[in-house]
Amino acid sequence: MTNPRLYGEFAGWFHLLTHPKSYWEEAKVFTEVLQAHSRPVSTVLELGSGGGNNASHMKKHFEMTLTDLSPEMLELSRTINPELEHIEGDMRTLRLGRSFDAVFVHDAIAYLTTEEDIEAAMRTAFEHLQPGGIALFVPDNTTENFVPRTTSGGYSEGDRGLRYLEWIHPAKGNTVEITFVYVLREGETERVESDRHVVGLFPRSTWTTLFERVGFRVDVRPYRHSEFAPDDRYELFVLTK
Repeated sequence: MTNPRLYGEFAGWFHLLTHPKSYWEEAKVFTEVLQAHSRPVSTVLELGSGGGNNASHMKKHFEMTLTDLSPEMLELSRTINPELEHIEGDMRTLRLGRSFDAVFVHDAIAYLTTEEDIEAAMRTAFEHLQPGGIALFVPDNTTENFVPRTTSGGYSEGDRGLRYLEWIHPAKGNTVEITFVYVLREGETERVESDRHVVGLFPRSTWTTLFERVGFRVDVRPYRHSEFAPDDRYELFVLTK
């Protein structure tokens, strides 16, 4: 896995790149999927919780435990989710010795670039689920819906602001390189920094094969969001132990 500067050196700026308030719609989708499970969901383990953006909305409905590889991101999450349990750990190897009604994995899974690592994260989810429990995996892309593109955005709060340019390059095999340029402004001081992210990209069939190998029953559902075009084919992997 790469170690992007965003999740260490620049972690304190993360909420100005992707603000918690912008996550309300997707968090609502994820909450509804978990609540529609055949068994009641009360406890949720999130693997790769990052800055806690989804959790800041989902915690209204569930008792959440947040885990991430980056101590800096966990510290940032604590600023908006102080009441939640935060645990530093790698989603490939984490073992807490307890089980949950649900396990949730969002875009952090993208930083796993081999099938072996992805399967290891799936096994972590499986091991932490109660029998009959639900896991929800939401990777950014599969091979079928990936499109190289450039995006930009950012937020300001008080005397601090961030604007970014994200350049998502064409895939090379099962990986995609993403170049970020950040403009960081604090008071009258402004600087420009760059960052390199390498993420994995795999076909839908690879995901479903690995889920089934781990022991999950797999349900692939369309993922609808107001930011997606009508013909976009984004998906949710809903899994039952």
